[in-house]
Amino acid sequence: MLTLLAVAFLCWLVFGYFGYGRWIARQFSLDDTRETPANTLNDGEDFVPISPFYLFGQHFSAIAAAGPIAGPIIACLAWGWLPSLLWIALGVVLIGAVHDFSALTSSVRHGACSIAEVTRQKLGGAAGRAMMGFIWLALVYVIVAFTDITAGTFVAGDDALAGETRFDPGGAVAMASILYLGLSVVLGLVERFLKPPLWLATIIFVPATFALAYVGTMYSHVFAFGHQTWAFVILVYCVAASLVPVWALLQPRGYLGGFVLYTAIAVGIIGIFFGGYTIQQPAFKTWDAGGLTGMLFPFLFVTIACGACSGFHGLVCSGTTSKQLDKESHARPIGYGAMLAEGFVAFMAIVVVMIAGNDMLYGPDGKAFAAGKIYGNGIGEFLTLIIGKENLQFAITFGAMAFSTFVFDTLDVAMRLGRYLVQELIGIAGRVGAVIGTIAMVALPFFLIFFAKPGSWVEFWTLFGASNQLLAALTLLSITVWLYKARRRIAFTLLPMLFVLTITLWALGSLVIGNFQASQGFDIKLVNGVASLILILLAVFLVVTAWIRLRKDDRNDIGFDAV
Repeated sequence: MLTLLAVAFLCWLVFGYFGYGRWIARQFSLDDTRETPANTLNDGEDFVPISPFYLFGQHFSAIAAAGPIAGPIIACLAWGWLPSLLWIALGVVLIGAVHDFSALTSSVRHGACSIAEVTRQKLGGAAGRAMMGFIWLALVYVIVAFTDITAGTFVAGDDALAGETRFDPGGAVAMASILYLGLSVVLGLVERFLKPPLWLATIIFVPATFALAYVGTMYSHVFAFGHQTWAFVILVYCVAASLVPVWALLQPRGYLGGFVLYTAIAVGIIGIFFGGYTIQQPAFKTWDAGGLTGMLFPFLFVTIACGACSGFHGLVCSGTTSKQLDKESHARPIGYGAMLAEGFVAFMAIVVVMIAGNDMLYGPDGKAFAAGKIYGNGIGEFLTLIIGKENLQFAITFGAMAFSTFVFDTLDVAMRLGRYLVQELIGIAGRVGAVIGTIAMVALPFFLIFFAKPGSWVEFWTLFGASNQLLAALTLLSITVWLYKARRRIAFTLLPMLFVLTITLWALGSLVIGNFQASQGFDIKLVNGVASLILILLAVFLVVTAWIRLRKDDRNDIGFDAV
């Protein structure tokens, strides 16, 4: 049964890429004779054309963070694996990959500007500022949720190994992750100044990346910090990563992180097809799992954001990837293809739950383990099929390091994207604008992280998912207006936009009511309630503005080609 499901899912992804993805590429009339902004604006820092293989790894590691792992695991525990699987399968091919591909192409055709700038050009200055405000708030929740969950991983690590006093599982993951970032900087310097062939750098640095998981187990007690300390260090790292040139950290870190993802996928495939595992968890549990966010409709669709559809991907596409795309034809494998690969990452996360016994999912008190722990255990179990049960300590450390690596990749990209956004808003370019933009981006996450108690990422997760999905809907809204005014087909962006817009506004409305009712003064629930309300108001304003603009303006063919 498990093998048949995996084969069917992979066949569906293949159809998506070679069938639907190719059809969408024709709608955009991709043309390699048209120079991309990475070439016309090449400045050696933000605009740097790179090979599609290298860019795919960087882009994939940036978008495939904790979202396609944590979201599906949480959803499976709440409602069962079948609803989660159906949403991921349909969402990734028909909505998520379409969103990413369209956002990347749209940004490239508009000078590699952000989706907020595209919105301003198509809907006017007020709409552009509203979109900037929406994106800024969504990015804040990305940074807060992922900083908190990563800090927790560095402190607690994986409980399956916590009984060994000579081994600190959290410290092992922290050590491996820090060494991974350092290795990325070294690769960036080597690529920049020594310029070795890519194959040579790959066979040296990629194996070194995996060796760091083993080194982490050997020196697991070096970095034994508390949760708040780690949160502070992670945010400081994000500030630094936002300010250095992309070649110094973003590109090499993304490239190496891509191989960690590829390996996790390969290990998952081996486990699924050759592990002999059987499905132990129910396909469907309930329509209502209880609590504020327990209803399958609408909360399944915002709990599983990344893996099916993610507005954050549009920010990556229009913020960093579009500035490095060498040719327009690369947009399909990178934009559409990378999202399909993320869909398979989400499928693997579902499988980890499907094959696990209750003792691997729930503690003695009946409370579910953290998603990172469940995933680390699952990947570690798959890996021992290759390296043997005696290496379980290394295997689980690798699984947990892979999880934290995915989060790190998203964190520094999110901070850089926020910096770009603020710079566009204030109109100050160069180093001064970069510093101002970064400070403006990190201030609120610093406050929220230290205001909330450790482990509060759970409080932020559903709001992060809802804002993330709504951002995807608004991105598709702007792209639909662009296509409509250029007299192009719009159904492939309009219909996904309407579905995601409806489901996420429903979820956010429920969050507003629930958080306000549960609030006891100035607390996290009140903050989340206010944030939900602001997001709804901004979204409604953008939808109304788009409707008015479409009724008012004449359709024309201007704006489809490069601006």
